[in-house]
Amino acid sequence: MFVGGTVVSLTVVVVGAWLSLGGRRTGRTDRPAEFVGSATCVRCHERETLSWGGSHHDLAMAPANEKTVLGDFENATFEGQGMHARFFRRDGKFFVETESASGAMRVFEIRYTFGVTPLQQYLIEFPDGRLQALTVAWDARPAEQGGQRWFHLQPDEQTPPGDELHWTSPAYNWNHACAECHSTNVQKNYNATLDTFSTTWTDIDVSCEACHGPGSRHVTLASALATDPDAPWPSDRGLAVQLRGGGVWEMVEGSHTAVLRHPAEGDSQVEACGRCHSRRMQIGAYEHGRPLLETHWPALLDDVLYFADGQIRDEVYVYGSFLQSRMYAMGVTCSDCHDPHSLTLRRPGNAVCTSCHDASVFDSPSHHFHEQDTPGASCVECHMPSRTYMVVDPRRDHSMRIPRPDLTVALGVPNACNQCHVDQSAEWAAEAIVEWYGEEFKRGTQTYGHAFAHARIGAAGAGDELVAIATDRRMPTIARATAIRDLGAFLDPAVVDVIEAGLRDEEALIRRAAAEALEHGDAQTRWSLLFRVLDDPVRSVRLAAASHLLDIRAEMVEPSQRDRLMRGLAEYEAAQMFNAERAESWVNLAQLHVGQGRVEQAERAFAEARRRDRRFVPIYVNQADLYRALGREADAERVLSEGLSVMPDAAGLRHSLGLLYVRTGRKDEALGQLAAAARLSPEDARMGYVYGVALQSSGQVDEAIEVWQGVLERHPNERDVLAALAMALHARGDRLRAVEYAERLSALMPDDPDVKRLLDSIRADGPPG
Repeated sequence: MFVGGTVVSLTVVVVGAWLSLGGRRTGRTDRPAEFVGSATCVRCHERETLSWGGSHHDLAMAPANEKTVLGDFENATFEGQGMHARFFRRDGKFFVETESASGAMRVFEIRYTFGVTPLQQYLIEFPDGRLQALTVAWDARPAEQGGQRWFHLQPDEQTPPGDELHWTSPAYNWNHACAECHSTNVQKNYNATLDTFSTTWTDIDVSCEACHGPGSRHVTLASALATDPDAPWPSDRGLAVQLRGGGVWEMVEGSHTAVLRHPAEGDSQVEACGRCHSRRMQIGAYEHGRPLLETHWPALLDDVLYFADGQIRDEVYVYGSFLQSRMYAMGVTCSDCHDPHSLTLRRPGNAVCTSCHDASVFDSPSHHFHEQDTPGASCVECHMPSRTYMVVDPRRDHSMRIPRPDLTVALGVPNACNQCHVDQSAEWAAEAIVEWYGEEFKRGTQTYGHAFAHARIGAAGAGDELVAIATDRRMPTIARATAIRDLGAFLDPAVVDVIEAGLRDEEALIRRAAAEALEHGDAQTRWSLLFRVLDDPVRSVRLAAASHLLDIRAEMVEPSQRDRLMRGLAEYEAAQMFNAERAESWVNLAQLHVGQGRVEQAERAFAEARRRDRRFVPIYVNQADLYRALGREADAERVLSEGLSVMPDAAGLRHSLGLLYVRTGRKDEALGQLAAAARLSPEDARMGYVYGVALQSSGQVDEAIEVWQGVLERHPNERDVLAALAMALHARGDRLRAVEYAERLSALMPDDPDVKRLLDSIRADGPPG
């Protein structure tokens, strides 16, 4: 039972990749296995070692030397994006002269190579244990393909020293962002007091135990078996995780697609790969064989990462795409197509697909309607189109979808057809698809594009569309989870029921998403639904619940529930400390202290956040909001001014300062700051709306209407702006246009009594209600 109380409002910062599901733990658990290093594995597994040698995993990271460095270090230079660099050798070592964090030109030794092809990056070590990746990389492609050159990873950005994308910034810190997935058994070893790293690894590259787990038990068992044929050899072979695909694919009579016989249990292989081949953030020390959601936070189908229909937009590293695929649903694993050691395809070209899909049916012009042995006849060109990342690295979409040019017409998403037929329209491609396949091609399990597109713009009926996706068990789990999470913007009693059901779902990803959906619920709703989730068996689900209970204090709940709350908040705090090198973790800790009424501890946490990244806007916005709630406006103004001295173009800081000026009666100054915020961040509808309100309050109604209309051009379904325009135009006697905006608002909110009263009053030409 929720007792109630008064708390300070919170804005929890979950940034970046806090951003896959159930594996199974096997083997003995009486003593933890230890890492033995790949040199031990080689003694028995020569064939696998030879296959792995020279692979991307083998060459993921290496000491910089004559054999590993591919770039031109013969006094080569690069200029661009606010950066100057000279690459040279000295005494057998490799160096770069470039701008340091202070802007001064300095010489840095290249300690490690990072990757091999199509690009190679270079790591520089600092005295505090940090390794930073240069943002100028070597294009390892052949010269005839445009390679053999230095290039900048942010070709459209100016990244001078001090910029958040400069190579010395937290964004390019290897210890946090890269190390786990480029080496084996990485121990970050961050010292939060000293702000230093002592990061270690067992193998510098991605070797055997990165995937199979620590091998000491396996070695002990194998050694015993070598001397005693009767020695025990358990089914798990002494390894914590079983990675074999396990199943056998067979063609059966009457079917043109293979059927999986005797599938392996669980998702252990897909999760083992997904640990690194996903857009995610680590929230705890990884343990092989445990569900990935215990230690990682994989991203859902977020707008910045995926197009509305689930196609890749940003670099998402396969996992989130593969979870959407029909192949995954039917039991396909990574090693069905890829050799797990060499990482090459098991068969060339279409043959890797026709090992399960009848070539006479699918590798035929009667299916693809293109001439054989042309790009249009390639399975992957149609079903796995690519996008290029890091300037030169094309990655294929592993959602393996049916081309949908009709969605390009309707939603503006890309499609495979027009990637080749660039001289034709999407309408042309859509007509061709219907002519060849009829309307049947639109059916399947990847039919959530309209719902997500509508939700992203707040269109009428979007909530109902999300409910339909969230409750349809034929849909991919990651799509259902995304729909449930996004329902948080459409909270009403019926939606809350759907979210509550999601909290009980058998899929941990859906339970986590349901907890996330309650972010903006009132305290009573959040506590009544989430307090049981604090005992969920999966850690990331518990953390999702705790992150939305930071403002619930022990005295606000029944005594019998207090231990559960305190355990949940303590686990949340520990998760933040796991990434204590990041400013966002300290802001999250500050918000925990704010919610629990610990002001001094919150101030210290904000100071720690600033120490790690003084360009992180939420530090200043959240600390100023704390001071606002405490009535300390002078302190709030000081904090915001400090932030603006570092980031004068930060819209969020100017918006917050403008609101402060409104509260303190400095209207002219407020208008200047709010105008700047709206100009700097036109994609933020709220900032435009608030600026319009400030103009209206100062008597500049015409200017306010103009601002609001500009907001609607970008955000046609912004409800507050529609209401403001309807009322402002009605007040000045423009009844016709006022009705237009009120009707648009009513279409978006047909059951809202306040909207109905507004529309009725305008139609009756009476005073707005």
